Parts: sequence; structure tokens; C-alpha cells
Amino acid sequence: MTKAEFVDKLAEKGKITKKLATEAIDLIFDTMAEGLAAGEEISIPGFGKFSIITRKARSGLNPHTKEKLNIPETKAPKFSAVKSLKESIK
Repeated sequence: MTKAEFVDKLAEKGKITKKLATEAIDLIFDTMAEGLAAGEEISIPGFGKFSIITRKARSGLNPHTKEKLNIPETKAPKFSAVKSLKESIK
């Protein structure tokens, strides 16, 4: 589902304008991104939990030159779905 399709569904189900639905979606995801960037964990009951994980530094290999590379430590977002959500999509 694209953002436009999501906006359409939200507007239809919520009986609101597409403009208001777009603003709501943008506000929600911008706020979540800010929270994650600040190191906060976001927990939404009945849906899941968003958090940040740290991937350790490691060595890698350039597939073209076979040269060894050092891959630095990175942070990445992680999502863990709650059991009820997992069961609802089976």
C-alpha cells in the first residue's frame, strides 16, 4: 500500500478530508522519527514496538576488488509486532 492509498483509506474510514488525513499521517511519522532519533522507544499497544538497535562494527569484503573493509558501528530502526498483530495476518 502506498502513502496515497493509505491516505485514501484513512480519509474514507475516518470520514475526513484527504488533506487532513495526509497531515495526520505526516505528523505521526515525523513525531515517531524524532523520538527514535532521540533514542526513545515507541510502544503502541495492540500494534508493536519501535526501537533503535546498534549494529556492531565488523569487517567486510568488497565483492569487486576482494579488498577488506572496516564497516563502522551503525544504528538502525527495529520493529517488533505484538502477538495479536502477528496472528491477525496469518
